Amino acid sequence: MTDALGPDTLLSVRNLETHFVSRHQVAKSVDGVTFDLKRGETVAVVGESGSGKSVTSLSIMRLLADPGRIVGGEILHRDRAGTVRDLATVSQREMRGIRGTEIAMIFQEPMTSLNPLFTVGDQIAEMIRLHEKISRAEAMKRAVAMLELVEIPAAASRVHDYPHQMSGGMRQRVMIAVALACNPALLIADEPTTALDVTIQAQILDLLRRLQREIGMSILFITHDLGVVAEIAREVVVMYAGRVVEQAPVRPLFARPKHPYTKALLACTPNAARDIAAGGERLPLKPIPGSVPPITALPPGCTYEPRCEFAIPACTAAVPPLFQVGPSHLSRCLRHELL
Repeated sequence: MTDALGPDTLLSVRNLETHFVSRHQVAKSVDGVTFDLKRGETVAVVGESGSGKSVTSLSIMRLLADPGRIVGGEILHRDRAGTVRDLATVSQREMRGIRGTEIAMIFQEPMTSLNPLFTVGDQIAEMIRLHEKISRAEAMKRAVAMLELVEIPAAASRVHDYPHQMSGGMRQRVMIAVALACNPALLIADEPTTALDVTIQAQILDLLRRLQREIGMSILFITHDLGVVAEIAREVVVMYAGRVVEQAPVRPLFARPKHPYTKALLACTPNAARDIAAGGERLPLKPIPGSVPPITALPPGCTYEPRCEFAIPACTAAVPPLFQVGPSHLSRCLRHELL
């Protein structure tokens, strides 16, 4: 398996299938997702709520709640020693050694991730001591250094604060400090700016870009906001109802989207991403009709067909394959040539 990845590839998700199985039904939350992530680069996974973005990230981390389980595909990961393993099949004991040191994750709402009964310094130090044999005093020094790294002022005193004593932006910085405490090669950021105002959101994005340059880590960025994608990512994976519907480098995808869903997402994005897509022209906002179908009751064929202005009868006959529509550009649409 060590020859299964390219020399610069850190993570390769291949035909990943994650299902939630109950007594009466099967929810195919992730259905055949494939993408690669190279060292030092950022890939964004985009889509509405219910598209399978977060389940994909939780599958990579093996943090799925019961009854969720990976039923197919591979999650190939290359560690610092150069060893490639399939994270879908390694034991939970091995995964505990990988989480934090090789791959770390930050979540959308830090107040549900940080323990309100412990100081932020204790929580950063706990992560460090879990993976490294150092004293508590040394771990606390490292915690202060991590708070300084994420630009929290007066870090030496704020290290003794509890989460409720900090603002939302500071708590998110603490979550980043916890995630980076053991210098992981890959950071999974699951909508880390959604609950923040625009100013703080911009600060967090700037911080992630700076840390990426300084540390050289790769980032898998989960979001529904294409405006954020335009600022941080190299490549975009667009998901809908558990499947990848389009995948391309940022510029080609924004300049000429080749799937109606991507086109619709851009049309309802009130920021610079739409300007790129329109060649600088200001366009009126256009909402997407309808909603994402329940994952347990998907329509036949193309799952976006009920909401699509380009749909034809052939769209319901079978699930469209991913067509090569340009260099490194894929689209799951029978009518991509019209876009």
